[in-house]
Amino acid sequence: MEWEMIIGLETHVELSTRTKAFCSCSVSFGGLPNSRCCPVCAGLPGALPRLNGQMVDYTARLALALGCQISPVIAFDRKNYFYPDLPKGYQISQFHTPLGREGTLPIRTEKGEKQIRIAELHMEEDAGKLIHDRETGLTQIDLNRCGVPLVEIVTQPDFRSAQEVLDYLERLRLICLYLGISDCKMQEGSLRCDVNLSLRPKGSSQLGTRTEMKNLGSFRAVARAIYAEALRQQQILESGGHIRQETRRWDEDQDRSEPMRPKETAADYRYFPEPDLPPLRLDRKLLERWRWQQPELAHEKLERYQSRWGLSEEDAQLISKSRGLADYYERLVALGTDPREGANWIRTDLLRLLKERGEGTEKVPLPPAMLARVISMTKEGRINRGKASQVLEHCFATGEDPEDYCRRNGLEQVRDRELIAQTVRQVLTDHPAQTGQYRAGQEKVFAFLVGRCMRALGGKADPKLVNELLREMLNS
Repeated sequence: MEWEMIIGLETHVELSTRTKAFCSCSVSFGGLPNSRCCPVCAGLPGALPRLNGQMVDYTARLALALGCQISPVIAFDRKNYFYPDLPKGYQISQFHTPLGREGTLPIRTEKGEKQIRIAELHMEEDAGKLIHDRETGLTQIDLNRCGVPLVEIVTQPDFRSAQEVLDYLERLRLICLYLGISDCKMQEGSLRCDVNLSLRPKGSSQLGTRTEMKNLGSFRAVARAIYAEALRQQQILESGGHIRQETRRWDEDQDRSEPMRPKETAADYRYFPEPDLPPLRLDRKLLERWRWQQPELAHEKLERYQSRWGLSEEDAQLISKSRGLADYYERLVALGTDPREGANWIRTDLLRLLKERGEGTEKVPLPPAMLARVISMTKEGRINRGKASQVLEHCFATGEDPEDYCRRNGLEQVRDRELIAQTVRQVLTDHPAQTGQYRAGQEKVFAFLVGRCMRALGGKADPKLVNELLREMLNS
């Protein structure tokens, strides 16, 4: 029997606000355990939450980017469950009135574009972190992460492969980065997802029993967990067994999932309205301001770079994958650089230099005006392409103006037509055998003669002019 995977995602994005969702504690990553918590996020009796307005702002921007309908009135609910890293015994979340509903995010598949339906998008606070010590067998609790603001994006079960899931996560990550609402560092837990997966016979319309794999923190873990869980369920079903609806934990080291607990339903959480936070009305002016502030997103830049500036899909994707690099590229083009030529220099030289020096693409240390001057000098024939890479490398490391560096080191090409013509005549006189061979039809000796001319001119002559004058004299 052939089986079809049915996958839905619950993705948690940690918002880059300065303070936590309901108190003034810092959200900075790291720090000594339990050094960034207060009576509010530690859940001490009598402590009252206060809403972080920036969390609402960031969540609304993401909802708009995903085409969600924004609820005019939003409220918070208590999600009750008991776990050692949740000191209050409940999590402040949204159940009855999530901020956004019914959005979509397009992904690419082998059959073309596919719309992934967003069921809802809501705000909530994060729980703490359990640290398991394998040597002692003890578990310690760090509450620094308690109260960190999250937005959870819940999809419909629209995915049919791990590759579709990865494409969705990458596109969602890019949207969050372009909006500036999260750093999306999966290694620090600011982007993680839960995978709900079931199998059904191909051609069937009935959904199978699903399992949920919690807190997958890397693209590799997501892909491997999906394949492993699908194989596990297939083996159970084909042996006549039944799938248990449960929550499972993915063990990266063992490359397998393990059961944690039976899968909860909404009733198990006993949701009720959060009594310490009143409902919040989002007026029309606020929604209009959010829409006006939306930046051009990665997929919009990708389309514009190809349609308006004629970039290849590969170059357009490479540049638009980083908002910092895309902004840098657009400033480069605004300085008069040909769009395709600028993209080529970024791909071949700039990214190599960034990688060699361990620099990211969000903040390029080389000013775009400096790269524009190097490109312009190369296009004008003042320096050749090989020397241009040398100049760019020096300017990247030192910040020296490229024209000053070329002038100081005598790197500008010789473009004196008469001087080059005299040199070519002398080379032909000094090498009569090769001259005769070329005129007899042996084209391959032309490169030898070019090399002799360049050597005679100290490697500084304009190669195009040398080629032009050499062919003129050989053919005259």
